[in-house]
Amino acid sequence: MQSPGEDRWPVIVIGAGPAGLATSCELKRRGIAHCVLERGEAPGTVWAGLYDSLVLHTGRHMSHLPGLRLPRGVPLFPPRAAFLDYLRRYAKTFALPVRTGCDVRGLSHDDDGWRLATNAGEVTARAVVIATGIVGNPVRPALDGLPDYGGQLLLARDYHRPADVAGGRVLVVGAGNSGGEIASELAAAGHAVDIAVRSGVNVVPLTLLGIPIQYFARVLLQLPRPLQRLLVAAVGRFTRWRRGPSPLPPAPTGPLDAIPLIGFHLVDAIRAGRVAVRPALVRLTASGASFADGSDGAYDTILLATGYRPALAPLAGLITTDASGFAIRRGRVASADWPDLFFVGHNYDASGGINNIARDARLAAAALARFLRAAG
Repeated sequence: MQSPGEDRWPVIVIGAGPAGLATSCELKRRGIAHCVLERGEAPGTVWAGLYDSLVLHTGRHMSHLPGLRLPRGVPLFPPRAAFLDYLRRYAKTFALPVRTGCDVRGLSHDDDGWRLATNAGEVTARAVVIATGIVGNPVRPALDGLPDYGGQLLLARDYHRPADVAGGRVLVVGAGNSGGEIASELAAAGHAVDIAVRSGVNVVPLTLLGIPIQYFARVLLQLPRPLQRLLVAAVGRFTRWRRGPSPLPPAPTGPLDAIPLIGFHLVDAIRAGRVAVRPALVRLTASGASFADGSDGAYDTILLATGYRPALAPLAGLITTDASGFAIRRGRVASADWPDLFFVGHNYDASGGINNIARDARLAAAALARFLRAAG
């Protein structure tokens, strides 16, 4: 590649996780010259840093990127290590133009397109694809009493295994998929675990009749909304009949409107008495936390599994976003603010993130081909 300061590309893709690699593969298939900028030392760096026990909720048939399936021998629900190996093999198989160690710190726009300020110098492009995902930008809630707390405070993104957690008493804040899995893992490792639930949780099975629930979800999402709700309600009744009512407070919206807690690992840990449910966290104290019902708890570690928002900091002030922090888009992938800006890895629904990435990478590559032809 050209040396820093001389880079000019038709397209630059930011991020070499699943979204960036899938987009790069689709661009290469169309013969569109491009470069993928990755701040880490190898493709899939964010996945390399996630907790060791993470397993994809999507079955292997819906967990691959365009052009290459997961290898034989990978379990139906791929573990993190196997998926990371797959991402790096994907980049090598298609000889994708990934430049590692290149951190994009800011973007600006002029008549010629985009200028990207990086730690290695300036790079320019006629069009840009943002494929930075969400895991690189964990939500850090404002916590009253934070200066008073004397224990260990961890973000879920920085948790890797139970040995990372100091002491035996742990509060997990947030009952999404990461929080639920980490809480149940810590409890199994012998920690005394509480989990703070602010607004309720929808719990759905990992499999239905032995088939990954997301396979059903992919079909379900093609149906009219009233029929979707009817079928989801039927699954809920079937689950309650087989397993009894959930020990978690119900969510204010249904599982079609927000990503549910997938699988019964947390539910089983609560029923077994290994995890206790607390209401919303109100403030931290010197020894732990106070909750919305007026109760207190003492904790050696408080782990924040409070979700993620899109990693869009380099675009600050240049785009409009929705209430969840995602860029406003047209046709799933095209920026509503700029005709030469695209997003892959920014659509999430019950069919799973990887499935949406595969779809959106194709859409973005097709849109970029049209844009570049029109731009001459």
